[in-house]
Amino acid sequence: MSEVKKEAQVIEEGLILGSKALKKAPKIYPVPTGVEGLDSLFFTTELKEGKSEKKILGGIPSLSVFNITGASDTGKSLLVEQFTIKQASLGKRVAFITVETPANFVIVSLKERAKAMGIDFSKIEDNIILIDAASHTLLRENIPNLLATLAHGIKNYDIKFTIIDSVTGLYEHKEMLARTVVRQLFNFMKKWYQTALFVSQKRSSHEELTSEAAGGYAVGHIVDGTMVLAKELIMNQFQSKIFKRPVGEIVRLFRIDGCRLAGHDTRTYYLEITQTGLIKITHPLST
Repeated sequence: MSEVKKEAQVIEEGLILGSKALKKAPKIYPVPTGVEGLDSLFFTTELKEGKSEKKILGGIPSLSVFNITGASDTGKSLLVEQFTIKQASLGKRVAFITVETPANFVIVSLKERAKAMGIDFSKIEDNIILIDAASHTLLRENIPNLLATLAHGIKNYDIKFTIIDSVTGLYEHKEMLARTVVRQLFNFMKKWYQTALFVSQKRSSHEELTSEAAGGYAVGHIVDGTMVLAKELIMNQFQSKIFKRPVGEIVRLFRIDGCRLAGHDTRTYYLEITQTGLIKITHPLST
């Protein structure tokens, strides 16, 4: 039998005039991160008398989905925990999907972060809704279940922000599915108007300051932007001269590697982890 070829179909509803798309477009506003030195690295542009002027946004753009990537022990979880505490302290509801660590341990870490930030955790604890995918295989191994649970939380708790720590754990040992998983998550965040941070783990073979995470480029190519966290052990005099640190010391670095919804500083910055367990962005590597 000869195969019957299906005629290509014109999907007219997929054609949208720019003016009509703008009418449905949400307003973008700054979302403070709770990380010292980070909010001033994002910009917007204003037109004044036909000339564009750069203006500090004062946070990450709302409704953006960011990939927070780096090797282990670079401060990724600290960053999203500080973000969570900051938003909770402003009266916003945050969904914290924990994939690696059971929820009862994550909440202890969040409480410590709040104390370090000078915030009374007892006043904000119920603004944080934990989804424990670490303890529940039916959430961790089944994306539809996870998203249905998150949708339920959004509707019942008026959640505006979502953290996934880590997204890599959702396709562990199944990296061929990474793009599919990340695309599902990204599309969900857009449908439900979430500002989201996805933590992703770099393979040890990747260069420290590349944005590539486990699963190849699946995360970075789909999300709105990427923040890269790295650390380097100063091994010789050449590195010591570059980083202006003595041999044997660890230097931590930070870079924003793209953002679709706002302008951003493109330089590499020094990052510090304080003794109280907070990260802060200090000064650029190059002046």
